[in-house]
Amino acid sequence: MSVTPLELAKVAAFAADSKKASDVVLLDLSTKTDVCDYFLICSGDNPRQVDAIIDEVREKVSANCGISPLSCEGREGLSWVLVDYGSVVVHVFRHETRDFYRLETLWGDAPRVDLGIEA
Repeated sequence: MSVTPLELAKVAAFAADSKKASDVVLLDLSTKTDVCDYFLICSGDNPRQVDAIIDEVREKVSANCGISPLSCEGREGLSWVLVDYGSVVVHVFRHETRDFYRLETLWGDAPRVDLGIEA
């Protein structure tokens, strides 16, 4: 089974949304960096929700795309968890940590992909 980076990113986004992640944003970095094609950024209200979002993303991407992450970092603190799928990097933040690092501002010139998810 071969999926495109965009398809993987959308599976991850809908998985996060299903666990009530807030402010789900998909940035297209394909023309901005060689590191990855997409950043998926979302927030959870508390450590339990962040953990649930990560579990759901990993489960749905594995089930629907047949792909396991290259790495997963930050689970011990649960204020910023990064799941690296190579072409897609998923960032799940607590709100205050997301406000501090402001990845959307850092990559402000990257186009946003419309996911059709209500904010």
